[in-house]
Amino acid sequence: MDFCLQLEQSLLKNAARNAFCIQDKYYSYAAFAQRVAAIQQRLEVGYAGTLRVGLTIADNIDTYATIVALLLSGRTYIPINAHHPAERTMRIIEQAGLDVVFSQNIDVAWPGVVTEDTTAIANGNRQVQRYAGECASSYAYILFTSGSTGVPKGTPITYHNLDAFVSAFDALGYELNEEDRVLQMFDLTFDLSVTSYLNPLIAGACVYTVPDKGMKFTNVYALLEEYQLTFALMVPSVLSFLRPYFDEIRLPEMRYSLFCGEALHADVSREWMKCVPNAVVDNVYGPTEATIFCLTYRLPATNDIVAHNGVVCIGTPMQGMGCIVVNDDNQPVAEGEKGELCLFGHQVTPGYLDEEKNKVAFFGLDGVRYYRTGDVAQRLPDGNYIYCGRADHQVKIQGFRVELGEIEHHARMLCACNVVAVVVTNEQGASQIDLVLEAEVADQNEILKGLRGKLPSYMVPARVHAIAPFPLNVNGKTDRKELTKIIAGL
Repeated sequence: MDFCLQLEQSLLKNAARNAFCIQDKYYSYAAFAQRVAAIQQRLEVGYAGTLRVGLTIADNIDTYATIVALLLSGRTYIPINAHHPAERTMRIIEQAGLDVVFSQNIDVAWPGVVTEDTTAIANGNRQVQRYAGECASSYAYILFTSGSTGVPKGTPITYHNLDAFVSAFDALGYELNEEDRVLQMFDLTFDLSVTSYLNPLIAGACVYTVPDKGMKFTNVYALLEEYQLTFALMVPSVLSFLRPYFDEIRLPEMRYSLFCGEALHADVSREWMKCVPNAVVDNVYGPTEATIFCLTYRLPATNDIVAHNGVVCIGTPMQGMGCIVVNDDNQPVAEGEKGELCLFGHQVTPGYLDEEKNKVAFFGLDGVRYYRTGDVAQRLPDGNYIYCGRADHQVKIQGFRVELGEIEHHARMLCACNVVAVVVTNEQGASQIDLVLEAEVADQNEILKGLRGKLPSYMVPARVHAIAPFPLNVNGKTDRKELTKIIAGL
């Protein structure tokens, strides 16, 4: 059964239940379906031949209704954060070939683009329905991530990709149902948001969105506690924020606690598991190019968590997916050797909008098409994969290849594991590295002394800085590029 059919049936079946809780206001499946149907009708009447539609995102019901209307209509949605720089937005509009953007009372305008106000679309008596034929567009959505050249990189995900993810998600055994209360903490331009609303809606659960005003992590905590949420996918940075309050946090209703988007540290995971005593805790992994996530690792209730440099294992591939670890010549390495993690399978995008980028990101081997993740990994004898850092966070110092994650791990251990540590290189390259801690440290020389006792001399940072809080990007991750700029200016 395809996910669009499942979604259509769920909207009808669960009419009396709550679909969303947005800013403390509930919206039933019936009310949500009514908005979806009204937007579908507007699409058919005013934009019958338009396959790609932009969407300015906001924390309101019409944003989600527009996404679902576009999916059920076989179109492609392109989420746009209207608060981002106008130049970046125009580059996205141009690359995606957009001539219409659906909005929600946001006073924005772009040259050559029609802006359709979704809040002005009147409700009718029509019933929501799925596009009956083959999908008019093969793409379900296109997300734009930052590119190394400064130009946003368009990553399309097909209906086939998304359907494969939904099937693989179900195969993991997550028993989402109509009684579940699910956290949605992500910016809608970030692909982790997709599973935070799509899978719950298919299951008839209620989605609780994090307000886009105020401190995001404070809002996350408030939702988890006030509404006793049962399913939460979060970035590990949330745990760093909540850690001082772990002694007070008890979430017995939580059934599934998932983490993705950053390295998850074993020490804080063990502490978090006490806060969610009845929950399955999973570390999930995957880049945008492989549709949300595609490897999973279930943390055992005991202390024997598989980890590398303190970072939790990323596990094994999901249904329909596979991976290999290769060397610089794209040849598989022996079990236990480090190399670049490459993915293949039904969830992998057919390629970027920019064909030139595809030549670098994808390669073929023995008739199989692989995507390069840029992540360094190892395959263990039990089939699990461990994350060893980013290829672009792996530098050469005095001719030696160094994983910055190893330095960060030892720094965290020396700081009693209560400090987030990031190693940055200077603008001239990796001849000098600096350690940045997200807290004041009584004696920075003691940290350096401790690192000298753990690491070769060429791996010891030249300086230690204390900055709090770390700059974060829109998805709540540590912004390494911005942090590097800050250190360069000191």
